[in-house]
Amino acid sequence: MNNNNKNNHENNKPAGLFADKAHEPTNNVSNHPSDTTLKPTQDNQPVSTEELSTTKEAAARTTKKTIASGEPLKLAVVGHTNTGKTSILRTLLRDVYFGEVKNEAATTRHVEQAQLTDSRTGEVLVALYDTPGLEDASGLMDWLEDNTASRRDGIERLQQFLAADVAQGSDSYDLPYDYSQEAKVIRQLLTSDMAIYVVDAREPVLGKYKDELAILSWAAIPVMPVFNFTDSQDANIDDWQMMLARRNLHISTRFDSVAFEFEDEMRLWKNLATMLTHSEMLEQLMQRRTEDWAQIYDEANIIIADFLLNVAAFVHEINDDDDPLPVLQQMQEVVRQSERAMQHNLLNLYKFYDNAVAATPLELQAYQQDPFDPELLKSYGIRTTSGAAAGALLGLGIDAAALGTTLGLGAAIGGIAGGLLSNTSSIADRLTGVKRLYIDPATLTLLATRALDLLTALRHRGHAATDATQLLYKGENSSLGTSTTDDSDNTDEDNNPMTIWPAHKLPSELKKARGKPQWSSLSSGKSEQAQLLRTDMAWSLSGKLQSYKHES
Repeated sequence: MNNNNKNNHENNKPAGLFADKAHEPTNNVSNHPSDTTLKPTQDNQPVSTEELSTTKEAAARTTKKTIASGEPLKLAVVGHTNTGKTSILRTLLRDVYFGEVKNEAATTRHVEQAQLTDSRTGEVLVALYDTPGLEDASGLMDWLEDNTASRRDGIERLQQFLAADVAQGSDSYDLPYDYSQEAKVIRQLLTSDMAIYVVDAREPVLGKYKDELAILSWAAIPVMPVFNFTDSQDANIDDWQMMLARRNLHISTRFDSVAFEFEDEMRLWKNLATMLTHSEMLEQLMQRRTEDWAQIYDEANIIIADFLLNVAAFVHEINDDDDPLPVLQQMQEVVRQSERAMQHNLLNLYKFYDNAVAATPLELQAYQQDPFDPELLKSYGIRTTSGAAAGALLGLGIDAAALGTTLGLGAAIGGIAGGLLSNTSSIADRLTGVKRLYIDPATLTLLATRALDLLTALRHRGHAATDATQLLYKGENSSLGTSTTDDSDNTDEDNNPMTIWPAHKLPSELKKARGKPQWSSLSSGKSEQAQLLRTDMAWSLSGKLQSYKHES
């Protein structure tokens, strides 16, 4: 990651909700307690009684078999190379910057630490350790079988391996085998309370994975398999579960780091808690993250509601004989910019950050198509208020619903011209020849539907995802640019599965905003004052938006 990206991350990273801390990698294995105690031995040579005694003492100091009450859980994330260990940590941390993710083996070369904290108290609840991939477990198993006594317990055999030359790295020893990466994993296992074993669910069950699990079991800590990439059609979870059961690993869970489900995360923590003597810290973590997740969702709906009210109250006055086209084009561009600002607020809230800064760009092309494009409105099954095909003017015009009790008068004396319904909403306006231009209900409906689509996408997007965010249409067979409704006047907009409400039935809060131009910073330029004026209405509208949610 370049320095500019890192500086942007440090400056923009919000505190509070999910504000977890990542630590520098532990890249010097000599800092580990076992390294200061154990001396390397030559291959194929038995360990002396004195050295074995030292090994046992080191094991006793560096191994924890259960977490004490009130202590943070030390959780090692282990597995074969390229199974998505770092990707899972990115999603758990809500941090697109943690570690390095590439579609190649052995991307992580050192143990990296991160922390999950209580967002209210700052208390560290879980210490996570991202470990290098197990590159050659089968070779290591062969070495262990040949060079360690089978009658020794697992920890003693692992400690004997850590004392051998093959665990130290090829830089210092000219050896035919180099298991230094595996040694880093084992050292971390022996100082952790438990481990999750990340499984690429798309992979077939192979002998090397069985050897990995056998070696992990010797660390004498609870190990829970976690299936990654479960959303793939090529998942082999049933075969994996059968193999795991034969190794007495009956508790596993699914956690897709790309296709994220919050319920899967909660199930992961719950399953881990069942394997601990003291699970208070995990229970506290689950409670806090559930509260935080709900609070973020509330805040997201407030952001969307505030944006919609700001646009609904947006108004320009023109004289009756003025050309409306320049004003309409100006209003269109202001609304486009306002929508982009709202989208970036949602990105920051869910810790995806600005897509120009993030290490894994979140492409929003589908959500940045012109909301005033007639074909886009058509693809959502939306008919405009006027029903006229006015090109660039379609989607902008006078909101007939805003005329209230003067609707009949306004329609009668104004008429329809070029896609605009003249808004002579009072006798005074008619006498003075003033027309007011608003954003019409069709466009407001599209903006609201697309905003909630984006929110749903963000709530189901893992922080390891790198593909473009796709639109989440409610209609199963719809696609952008393809109408799913009949163009005739018989279209039943009340039953349109695409939009969150019928275009002609705006929520009362948006209708009220039509008569409150002071609510819109787009009209007045007074951002803070306008936002304060619409605060109460934004809370009310956000509650309705949650009832329109697309999620089951």
